[in-house]
Amino acid sequence: MKRLFLLPLLLCSVAAIAQMSMPMSDMPGMGEIMNRDNKTFAQQILHHASSGTSAEPNSTPTPMWMKMHGDWMLMFHANAFITDEQQTSPRGGDKFFSTNWFMPMAQHQLGPGYLTLRTMLSLEPATITDRRYPLLFQQGETAYGNPIVDGQHPHNFVMELAALYDWKLGEKTLFSFYAAPVGDPAIGPTAYPHRASAFENPVGTLGHHQEDSTHIAYDVLTMGFTHNIVRIEASGFHGREPNEHRWQVQQGAIDSWSTRLTLQPGRDWSGQYSYARIHSPEALFPDENQERMTASAMYNQPMEHGNWANTIAWGRTRSLTDNVIQNSYLLESTLRFADKNYAWTRIENVDRTTELLLGENPAPQGFQEEPAGRVQAYTFGYDRDFNLLPHWETAIGAQTTVYTPGSRLQPIYGSDPMGVAIFVRLRPIGK
Repeated sequence: MKRLFLLPLLLCSVAAIAQMSMPMSDMPGMGEIMNRDNKTFAQQILHHASSGTSAEPNSTPTPMWMKMHGDWMLMFHANAFITDEQQTSPRGGDKFFSTNWFMPMAQHQLGPGYLTLRTMLSLEPATITDRRYPLLFQQGETAYGNPIVDGQHPHNFVMELAALYDWKLGEKTLFSFYAAPVGDPAIGPTAYPHRASAFENPVGTLGHHQEDSTHIAYDVLTMGFTHNIVRIEASGFHGREPNEHRWQVQQGAIDSWSTRLTLQPGRDWSGQYSYARIHSPEALFPDENQERMTASAMYNQPMEHGNWANTIAWGRTRSLTDNVIQNSYLLESTLRFADKNYAWTRIENVDRTTELLLGENPAPQGFQEEPAGRVQAYTFGYDRDFNLLPHWETAIGAQTTVYTPGSRLQPIYGSDPMGVAIFVRLRPIGK
């Protein structure tokens, strides 16, 4: 019954959004923002097509609908998957679910700069039951006072609600402000649901909590300064990660901070280094604060009848209470070829802790989290667009992931756990 309920709910939502009838447009106006062939870093920032205030290479394609309405430019981004996941291993699970997000935006020239209003919504609180979908070796989230282990939490209904203002100080110079009751502070690369190298993959990354888990944070304030190929940003935000009440906006005091340095040395390249102090991010360990560092490089290469997007990333968290350190390493690559075909890989090498050994049982009295070894995950996938719905790219695809657990984890997971996902993907047709 759950499967029969989820599919019409998502398709009805997609159909309702499609009634907006906002086709791609090349109408003149709005200068740099309307120019989708961004030649400078400042133009890429004004485009605001990435998560929060993060940046991808200028040449990265952005599927969207776009339309001028008076002096406002309206845009709509989205990505949705309907997925059946099957996993081996005693800890594996099978599930039918949907991961999805929808992002309407409006931009307007105001004074010496540009105002952008943006919201991002997800139906995952309804399309992912029991507050999780299967993802072997994932850890770091909670629901109802217990850890979510070997599963990935759904995103909140409100993933972002933000206002941005970019004050132009010159052709290549911007002073930027970002305010969001729910938003993405200046830490990490573009979050995995939104970066081009991961756009065809329906599930989360194992390194999410070392690299980009702050992409849904509360009461975010960010200031940034951009000149030529360099951008520096600083953010304040509420550090506690969202809980199981995914339909709610959960605000709190600004108690955490981050800073990020981004370089765009060419149209096809982007790199960043970021550092953060996060106050009490996990509900099960409320007295634990974290230090987080990330570094990443992205390369995008437009091709005739296709595109090649790549990300390499490192994330590191350190508990400021007991000094437990977790590192994660990621390589992603997605190749679009012959217009309608996509092939991709995601390779991860991540540290896991003894929290994973407990399963979803409450931690015993006096439990001390310690390193439990590393896990490697190798994902390969393919899908093809069939354009079954007007104004939407609709693809059918599949991917498989094989894991290599450390020796301490093999007795629990087996020596060769794996997962297979078969899915339908929908998103607005765009460049």
